[in-house]
Amino acid sequence: MLTALGDGSLLADKTGKTPPAVVALHGWMRTGADFADIVAGQDAVAVHFAGMGVTPEPHEAWGSEQYADNLADAIRPFGPVVIVAHSFGGRVVVHLAAKYPELVSGIVLTGVPLVRLTAAPKPKLGFRIIRSLAKAKIIPASALEKQRDKHGSADYRAASGVMREIFVRVVNEKYDDQLARIAVPVRMVWGELDTSAPADAGLAASGMIANSTYRVVPGAGHLMDGDLRVAVREELQKLIAEVAK
Repeated sequence: MLTALGDGSLLADKTGKTPPAVVALHGWMRTGADFADIVAGQDAVAVHFAGMGVTPEPHEAWGSEQYADNLADAIRPFGPVVIVAHSFGGRVVVHLAAKYPELVSGIVLTGVPLVRLTAAPKPKLGFRIIRSLAKAKIIPASALEKQRDKHGSADYRAASGVMREIFVRVVNEKYDDQLARIAVPVRMVWGELDTSAPADAGLAASGMIANSTYRVVPGAGHLMDGDLRVAVREELQKLIAEVAK
């Protein structure tokens, strides 16, 4: 059942009773529907982030911290909660847990790009030249945008307007300070073959959190299906039992 949270600015799929004990946070341009099987049987809400699913876009280019602020306002009436998050949702929850610790009792993370172990690949020379010319206003900004459309990632090309600005902002964020400030128990579940958030980077992020465990699911990739979905649900159920003690 679709429900409005907080002042109505954030929408979510609701299961079970109110208040929810679990909040699920989806990946980039996904929806709360990704968590239907994972939170089944729980008192939970699976959020639809602003600009994704059925929630309207923000009016400006937010970073993951602003998404966390928006989420904090929405869940403050019933926190603290256990949060299960995938990919982009994990970027949001590390800010939430660091900035609003009173709202979070535990976290399950999967496939979240939190640590970069290698330097980002340098753009091709031709693109760098066009970018410099556009910055100097020698060529129009539209010429640079055409090159970005040609060479950008699939997620970049699929986004437009403020959502494209958000994507660019978020992929350049770092989370070291936030990870070090997380005090609640964190259970990290990673697909062995995840290429969007490689397993070795997930392990490195786990080492930066005071109370975390790390589990690799053989043969699984980035999306929450098959064995990865089962493993995330298992870790969520164990964490709910743990924080309830």
